[in-house]
Amino acid sequence: MKSETTLDFKVPYGAFELKRSYQKNLGMGIVFSGIFFLAVMGLVMLYTFLTTRPVEAVRVVRIRSVADLGAPPSISQTQAPQLAVAQPKVGAVAPQVGIPKAVPDEQAPEEVTIATQAELGQISDLKVTDVLGAGEGGDSIAIEIPEEEYLPAPDEFVPREEEPTPIKFIQPLYPELARKAQIEGTVWVKALVDKNGRVRDAMIAKASGTNAGFEELALEAAYKNIYKPAISNGQPIAVWVVYKVEFTLK
Repeated sequence: MKSETTLDFKVPYGAFELKRSYQKNLGMGIVFSGIFFLAVMGLVMLYTFLTTRPVEAVRVVRIRSVADLGAPPSISQTQAPQLAVAQPKVGAVAPQVGIPKAVPDEQAPEEVTIATQAELGQISDLKVTDVLGAGEGGDSIAIEIPEEEYLPAPDEFVPREEEPTPIKFIQPLYPELARKAQIEGTVWVKALVDKNGRVRDAMIAKASGTNAGFEELALEAAYKNIYKPAISNGQPIAVWVVYKVEFTLK
């Protein structure tokens, strides 16, 4: 009996035909991927180039010494605009403005005389009307302040050789409510003593802080005081004095 042998021929995976198509497809994929990547990068670079402003070059000045700084610009001087200047005409007469002219010697004395103390005193004795003269319409301007009417300000310092001395000092009354409440206090009064020794003005320099009526009675009594006036250059003057008034229960 004759035996038969069956042969099964199968095409194995990875044959030459398949390898050849695989290599072709792989190469085409790599090429198309490279072209796409280059196209995308080109578009990005083109967009960046079109939207980005050019950077201006920065000029670096190197200063190695003070001499490299140069002179600073002037603040007061400004550049004047250029004006058109007409050409001078031939035969024109030179202007006379600004040309000095000779004057007699008595109108331009070379020596300056300084006034003496006596002459300065005579000048100070002149009235305002003597200096200013008459105004329009025959009216004259007169400003005269007698020395005895001049009174210094409360904070004005007046030099003197002798301070005012109290001749008659009135002790202020004690407030009845403060006496009943057994309240004591101290008030500082500032008074203006004129050249006659009279009190022309008075104010509270420092209050007692008790609100018991000490300040009102201290001011009322201040106007009744009499002083020997202050002396400056041998003459009585008006000055401010400060004194303390104590309200105590005995």
